[in-house]
Amino acid sequence: MKEETNNMNLPEIAGIPIDLYRSMQGRFFAGLAEDLQFGNGTSAWASLTNPMDSGVNLFVWAWAITDVLDTAYRVQIWMNAMMPGIPRISLNVAPTNTAYMPLPVPRVRLEYASMAAGDPVGGVKAFVRRGQPGVSIYSVEDGKFICPPGGSFAIFLSDPETPQIRASGKIFYQWWEEETVGI
Repeated sequence: MKEETNNMNLPEIAGIPIDLYRSMQGRFFAGLAEDLQFGNGTSAWASLTNPMDSGVNLFVWAWAITDVLDTAYRVQIWMNAMMPGIPRISLNVAPTNTAYMPLPVPRVRLEYASMAAGDPVGGVKAFVRRGQPGVSIYSVEDGKFICPPGGSFAIFLSDPETPQIRASGKIFYQWWEEETVGI
């Protein structure tokens, strides 16, 4: 196979961003946890949870918190914690490359809970941010948070300053998965 060259006799090389590359492979996913209710002394959360038997490592690409309109709120990022409340699994998850037939199915689950009492247990609180009413918070992590099977990356929402106000919001994630061999 002959390599393409330009008029300076240099090889042409195309750089592909990692998120596009993983999407082309059918390994990049997006998911949404909607109608997350919190306030009145409760919290809400959404977690990318990597099951023990998944056989993949989870790479967190990006996350966003949107549509919290009623109150200022606190955002905590937790790694590998047991989250309070009864988790549900979001059905709003899809591969970002829909050209595959059949569509790729993620092994990582997007779990969430509303009106949860208590705080996360164990794990590590990686950082805390404040959000203002009506202002989305978005962060591109570039895959730097890596969770092996049994690990998780969670966003925990609460309103400790005005807990009597009931609020709701949405949490969005983008991630990719790679087989555990090699890491």
